[in-house]
Amino acid sequence: MNPNLQLFGEQIADYLSGVWAAECNLETISQIPGGASRETYRINLKRDGNPCGVVLRRDPPSSLIDTERAHEYKTYQAVFKSGVMPVPEPIVLEEDPGALERPFSIMALVPTGSPSPAALDEVAMQAAKPTLAQNKWSLLGKLASHSATELGVDEFMDTPTHPAQRELAYWTGVIRDDALHPQPIAEAAIRWLERNMPAPTSHLCLVHGDYRTGNYLYTEEGEITAILDWEMAHIGDPLEDLAWSLDPLWSGPDPRMAGRLIRREAALKIWEDSSGLIVDRTAFRWWQIFASVKALAIWISSAEDYVNGTTKEPILALAGWPMMDRQSRILLDRLSPESTNSYAEPLL
Repeated sequence: MNPNLQLFGEQIADYLSGVWAAECNLETISQIPGGASRETYRINLKRDGNPCGVVLRRDPPSSLIDTERAHEYKTYQAVFKSGVMPVPEPIVLEEDPGALERPFSIMALVPTGSPSPAALDEVAMQAAKPTLAQNKWSLLGKLASHSATELGVDEFMDTPTHPAQRELAYWTGVIRDDALHPQPIAEAAIRWLERNMPAPTSHLCLVHGDYRTGNYLYTEEGEITAILDWEMAHIGDPLEDLAWSLDPLWSGPDPRMAGRLIRREAALKIWEDSSGLIVDRTAFRWWQIFASVKALAIWISSAEDYVNGTTKEPILALAGWPMMDRQSRILLDRLSPESTNSYAEPLL
């Protein structure tokens, strides 16, 4: 084991000994690759001699998405308490950088499930895809069916009067502040969104903000064992999460497949049945185009951070230029219904 990583793991064990008032000894520690907004570590311990697994998420020097750790942690607490979705049990939030050099949070380890998008294309997963799709969009529909007040998240989240206006204003600001060069496709989409603003929803719910393949753990039987990465959670329109989950960027090789699993219309129907809500197709068209603008804003911001930030993490560059190009092509197709390109299936 890397000596520095070993030492870091022992520091975590000592910290948890104080939190739990129990003897904690490090067994193993490994860094989980791919984290775009936090460094993530899997730690196996002995707690008073009994096996115990935790996951630590620590602030990096620079991040793809600027998020507030306490906000994410409180969201995990609210969702875990409600039981509306499976999430890891929150253990502790530490905002004092002195403990492990930078602020962090610790959750209980969920022992089963993989987040890998690519593994969904393997032969072993083909039979389980319908079950996994049913679980994925049923859970999202269940989340949409609960109001923000029911879950208690309005106690620490702002409640918007017009979710679409707020979200568009925020992500437009990200694009204009962080773009390294002109973004004509993004600006054309922003103008379209401003001209076609939907009415504010009468049903405000907790929006995950990044509900996609890669942000949940699943088994080969199609069970979802945990929904992860709540750092962009906010109160808003339930159609926002649905549109994001169906964006062609998450479809893999076939843009017709929602999240590499099933046809997009079928996923939408599962969500409607679970949520008890009927999708307004005009409003949903707006949220689908917005989803591509939001994604483009994230890739633009990551590219800017790679060039001007304090770190040169490869994920920032990868999430920047290649993803920016792909998302721009998707958005261009969506703004041009007569396009014959294959980057995006027609809007639902």
